[in-house]
Amino acid sequence: MKVLHDMPVHKLFTIKNTDKETLEKWLYLLTIGRIIDEKAPNYLKQAIGWSYHAPYAGHDGIQLAIGQIFNKEVDHLFPYYRDMLTNISAGLTAEEIILNGISKAADVTSGGRHMSNHIGKPEWNIHNVSSATGNHTLHAVGVARAIKYYKGKGVAISSQGESSVSEGYVYEAINGASTEELPVIFVFQDNGYGISVPKKDQTANRKVANNFTGFKNLRIIHCNGKDVFDSMNAMTEAKTWSLEHQQPCIVQANCIRIHSHSNSDRHDLYRNEAELGYVLESDPLLKFKRMLTRYERLTKEEMNAIEDRAKEEVKLAHRAAMASPDPDPASIYDFIIPEPYAASKYPDGLHNFTGEKKKLIEGINETLKAEFRLNPDTFIWGQDIANKEKGGIFNVSKGMQQEFGPERVFNGPIAEDFITGTANGMSRYNDKIRIVVEGAEFADYFWPAMEQYVEMTHEYWRTNGKFSPNVTIRLASGGYIGGGLYHSQSTEGALATFPGIRIVYPCFADDAAGLLRTSMRSMGPTLFLEPKALYNSPAASAPVPEDFEVPFGKARIRREGTDLSIITYGNTTHLSLKVAERCAKEGINIEVMDIRSLIPLDKEAILNTVKKTGRVLVVHEDKVFGGFGGEIAGIINEEAFEFLDAPVRRVGSAFTPVGFNRILEAAVLPNEDKIYAAVQDLLKY
Repeated sequence: MKVLHDMPVHKLFTIKNTDKETLEKWLYLLTIGRIIDEKAPNYLKQAIGWSYHAPYAGHDGIQLAIGQIFNKEVDHLFPYYRDMLTNISAGLTAEEIILNGISKAADVTSGGRHMSNHIGKPEWNIHNVSSATGNHTLHAVGVARAIKYYKGKGVAISSQGESSVSEGYVYEAINGASTEELPVIFVFQDNGYGISVPKKDQTANRKVANNFTGFKNLRIIHCNGKDVFDSMNAMTEAKTWSLEHQQPCIVQANCIRIHSHSNSDRHDLYRNEAELGYVLESDPLLKFKRMLTRYERLTKEEMNAIEDRAKEEVKLAHRAAMASPDPDPASIYDFIIPEPYAASKYPDGLHNFTGEKKKLIEGINETLKAEFRLNPDTFIWGQDIANKEKGGIFNVSKGMQQEFGPERVFNGPIAEDFITGTANGMSRYNDKIRIVVEGAEFADYFWPAMEQYVEMTHEYWRTNGKFSPNVTIRLASGGYIGGGLYHSQSTEGALATFPGIRIVYPCFADDAAGLLRTSMRSMGPTLFLEPKALYNSPAASAPVPEDFEVPFGKARIRREGTDLSIITYGNTTHLSLKVAERCAKEGINIEVMDIRSLIPLDKEAILNTVKKTGRVLVVHEDKVFGGFGGEIAGIINEEAFEFLDAPVRRVGSAFTPVGFNRILEAAVLPNEDKIYAAVQDLLKY
């Protein structure tokens, strides 16, 4: 088999055969970029903005080439924070670049919400990427999956520095692109440093792309990122390859970093005078100008005219940007999460259906299938969810691949970051797409995906309302199964601290079906927590109308009462109901409220039950310390204190991990006796 990374690159562009008009355009773009690159630090010195600037000088050739081969109609571009010229070459104006740099409200990237130099234009498929370097490789793979599935004519292009390739999710992205054979180009702009860390401390290979030479279905191209023509040839070849073969390609571009990593870095502390002199002498822009003169393609007068025109454009862009309004402080609450699907058929999330009872697992499985039939642009993947007769380790997705096929229902690798990150990416292709992922086989295993989870929560806010991933993340949560570490922990207390995602935790089959339907139809991300101990429990069974919908932020009174309110969710809802029944035999009337939806939270219903009974016990499976119940108690204390006849009390897990031995598990988790004892104490207060 021919080794892909040794295949030659066709020399389509040379100084002699490139037409004059193109050379003039390239010089103009290179000049515009360099003027702004050198001007950016002055804004900071004048306290105008641009508090973060990563100079690109020395990366000129490869960045010009990336932008030139990008087609906003069919391609998707993921530039990184040093890709200023890439964005200019792709079509952004000097004014748009400066608006981003000084964080104005008119910044097309984020309206001043995201860090300067993180440049994009979502409506052009130039994606706004995170400060978590290299994480956008997963998004590029996800959108490339969509390009291939929908038979698009473009490619995904992911650009980054060579040091970010050390991140684990970059390996996951390239491994996934290779396995799935996706049209994505990974560009490594190699300037030899990760801030001050030299490349030798990052990887044993001098060329980091060579770490991937053993990957199948992957082509690797090396080029001189300082040279315009070599870079254009490499990027053109890479795009042609990825389009023709529908396979990934790495372009390793050898660059130099002329200046410091950023305006907060002093490179003279770790680079000697000889090196600093060398990089200045190797300036790609000066080399390009010398070639134009040497080969008599442009005269000095013509080049001076181009430079004067570029200076004038930047001057006018500066004036316009300085006059542009700053962001409105009141806007911080805009675009936290998109408006959800309006669940209007059952506006309170209640029904009087008396048909056959379904198990919780059946409610989820049947709703998934119904929504897949309704929307052909719906997908699901995760670990172990689709191999022959298996449908997840709990069989929640059983029968789905057989009905909907392996292109819509498929296994992900054992890589939670990849599963979650590519969902974010694939959802970018069009707004019709809805994605469900099993973020991990058990909720406790979700932690490797936390970086992608956090990314997902602030996409909508960070892009000023231009993009939010339409993704439902399913996690089998909680204990009471004798699972121990990584199989029985509760995680919602930690996951609920991030604004920008809805979190629901149904514990009956009808609520599971209704909330899943609403999640899958809504714009934006939802975390869908499933109490796995209840999947097949008769107690969680309920009649499920075929069209049942549950709105977000609507609690459900599971038992009416007047003496004390138990506010709960998940597994402890059933324990609380049993305690209420036990108390009823003693003449005590307990109200049990299942909040169902943690974010948004039905604050009105919570305050109403407080006013009704005057005594509140908050019960959940998660730890009391740091658990979500603290938020409920805080709301009651601030907004309903005068209605309380006793302090709000909480029951939950001990502040320890959940043990494997059933004796240890029972000692940690809440149970009927613990809840009953708390009720009795609260009633005596």
